Amino acid sequence: MVITVLFYTFVVTAVVQLCYYISFTSLLFHKTSTKFFNKVVPVSIIVYAKNNAQHLTRLVPLLQEQEYKNYELILINNASNDETLTVMNKFQDNDSRIKIVNVKNNEAFWGNRKYALTLGIKSAKHEQLLFIDADCMPSSKKWIKEMTVHFSESKSIVLGYGVYQSKSNFFLNILIQLDKLLSTIQSFSYTKLGSSYMADGKNLAYKKSEFYKVNGFINHMRIDSGHHDLFIRDASTSLNTTIVVSPNSFIIYEAPNTLKKWFTQKKNQLSIFSHYKFRHKFFLGLFSTSKLLFICLIPFLLTYKADYYSIGIILSYIFLTSIIVGLSAKKLQKKSVLYFSPFIEVFLVLFQFVIFITYSISKYTHWK
Repeated sequence: MVITVLFYTFVVTAVVQLCYYISFTSLLFHKTSTKFFNKVVPVSIIVYAKNNAQHLTRLVPLLQEQEYKNYELILINNASNDETLTVMNKFQDNDSRIKIVNVKNNEAFWGNRKYALTLGIKSAKHEQLLFIDADCMPSSKKWIKEMTVHFSESKSIVLGYGVYQSKSNFFLNILIQLDKLLSTIQSFSYTKLGSSYMADGKNLAYKKSEFYKVNGFINHMRIDSGHHDLFIRDASTSLNTTIVVSPNSFIIYEAPNTLKKWFTQKKNQLSIFSHYKFRHKFFLGLFSTSKLLFICLIPFLLTYKADYYSIGIILSYIFLTSIIVGLSAKKLQKKSVLYFSPFIEVFLVLFQFVIFITYSISKYTHWK
């Protein structure tokens, strides 16, 4: 009786997982070419920096070398205590396109990133806004064009892709790269299906009017993080948001270099999850829960019910998901992580479960 119940639970979770992965194929049909687009819209590039003097000396020249001329460059210094402001001033002295927004700490918004970004957005003179952090790099000289060319009367939010730089810690690097790939496949697919729930705040563009339409970050100003995801929650609709997956549109930034840093990053992301819309919490939760159950039930069924049905379901799952993830990885220039994905993904699912339990316990303890 128990084996029968577990088997049917296994079948249900497999069906749920396969339905999700079939929906992820929407990303595969997204066009990557912009060669037929010739628009040049004025854009305000907003660079957020906090104690990023060294990174700015690398990023700003790369932005100045972009094959795009109609832009202003807004550098936000969020109460840095290093040489960030000095570096910004030196660049401004030699480039009239550069505007500095120097944010000083105040009692109400002490070190608040959303407050600093709000000041930067208000200072922008153009309707089209393009965001990047000081510790990032554009993947090409066509980055601005590839991101802004997708603005139109109907499309006012453009979601870009951020690529992690490889690290020397092989296992951690593969783990983080695969997690990033799977997260992007899922989030971009939701956008293609008209239900965006997150964005990479380091590579994001939207119109200033959309920011004001939802009163900026006011609905979540007191929440420390999640400026990009919670803006998407408030501003994105089924019609006004699009994605960009052309390689020239990517930005590059450093991955967490220790397991502890990545663990903390994932916990912070989980804290934002509780502020998502109900439908997104439900469907994302269903996907994660069904995958965990599916993977945990595989060893049991192979031990007690290793018949053609069980093995057939497992092989079908591996075959279909490998094709979908593989083609998506090719589109996102991340084929290298696929060689290890069957093994790493199992560890990743279990690790995310540990993060969830740890976050739940710490949240309860803090509440107490």
